[in-house]
Amino acid sequence: MTMKVRRPGPLYRRVLWWLLGYLALLSLAVFSVGNYVHEHAEHAAWRALLNSELDSIVEHVEHEPHYRWQDSDTLSLYRFDAVNLPDSLRTLHPGLHDGVMVKDRETAVMVRDTDSMGRVALVLDISDFHDLEQFATRWVMLAGVIMIFVTVLMASFGMERMVRPLSLLAQRIGALRPGAQGQRIDVDPRGSSELHTIADALNDYLERNEQFVERERVFISTASHELRTPIAVMTGAAELALEQPGLPDRARQQIQRVLRTAQGVEQLIELLLVLARDPARLAARAERIALDQLLPDIVEHHRHLLGDKDLSIGIQAAPVDIVAPLAVVQAAIGNLLRNAIENSGRGHIELRLSASAVLTLQDPGHGMSPEEIAAIHARMARGERVDRGGIGLDLIARLCEHLGWTLQLQPCEPRGTQATLDFGASRPGG
Repeated sequence: MTMKVRRPGPLYRRVLWWLLGYLALLSLAVFSVGNYVHEHAEHAAWRALLNSELDSIVEHVEHEPHYRWQDSDTLSLYRFDAVNLPDSLRTLHPGLHDGVMVKDRETAVMVRDTDSMGRVALVLDISDFHDLEQFATRWVMLAGVIMIFVTVLMASFGMERMVRPLSLLAQRIGALRPGAQGQRIDVDPRGSSELHTIADALNDYLERNEQFVERERVFISTASHELRTPIAVMTGAAELALEQPGLPDRARQQIQRVLRTAQGVEQLIELLLVLARDPARLAARAERIALDQLLPDIVEHHRHLLGDKDLSIGIQAAPVDIVAPLAVVQAAIGNLLRNAIENSGRGHIELRLSASAVLTLQDPGHGMSPEEIAAIHARMARGERVDRGGIGLDLIARLCEHLGWTLQLQPCEPRGTQATLDFGASRPGG
């Protein structure tokens, strides 16, 4: 069972998550540092204010024996030996104390030991200040959240506009079709210079690939034309030899085999020319073929390959017709049969044709491992040279691709290989 690989998310979404995390960490750091600085500044302000007031009170008491401190709305003076000392102040040691509750009010308290009054506590009511501080803090946090939201929203909009040309470029690359001429990649005007560089490189590659394909087509066409002459000579010579009187039967059989082979090669050359010039023309060469009646002729044509091998060939064919180029059908089946004979030493080769135009050929050969078969399928899909079967499998794979046929190879138990060729796409009305 193949595990499905999870694809990564879109680039813009990953960037937005990174930006959101960065802003959150930055806001947290700024808030923490700001709160730390604020607390220290606040304590310094309370300390300076209360120490200044206490200094003033102590100085007045020492120089003016009749001086009496009067509490204000925010400042109160308590002596630790007084009866009215709040319980929350009794345990305080000398120094500044913040957040002490006195009479249900939050206060800042400066405790000091003096010579004239003993231990005293100057209390500053900071409840209103803290309420204002909390109000400001809430608004600052709200402003921070709004800032992060607006920043992410603007970044999302900007990233979407920035990534859209890249997505369009990927779609246009995905729309490219093998074999099509004049394909080029256009970049959205909003795209960056990097996208234009990528598009230019792709267009240059497409142009060079077209030139390479054209050179290959010209080569195949030229080579096929050059092969026509010797094949025609062989065909003519074989036909003249067959017309000679008194030709021994064994020699006649051999010459007839040479003639059939030359005619088959001539048909293959024609197919090569069609593939090189215009593969779509293959359908124009189609004719109605009784596939079940054609199989025995193909087997008989390849029976000489058996030689002295202890091999037998059996046919189980249901009546079925297809509409396809005769030469292609003969070449496809003949290639599979030839490979089966060449890779088998003894045993039985079975050809089975179903009513749905699926041909199965099973041989008793050494067989191939699933890895070897997978490698052959991969090379055929890429159009690369297949090691087994000579030019046959390469050519047949190309022809099957253009005609809509499917060719599958799989190992058999305990040995051997099974080839399945599905002609279903060529059935009348299929």
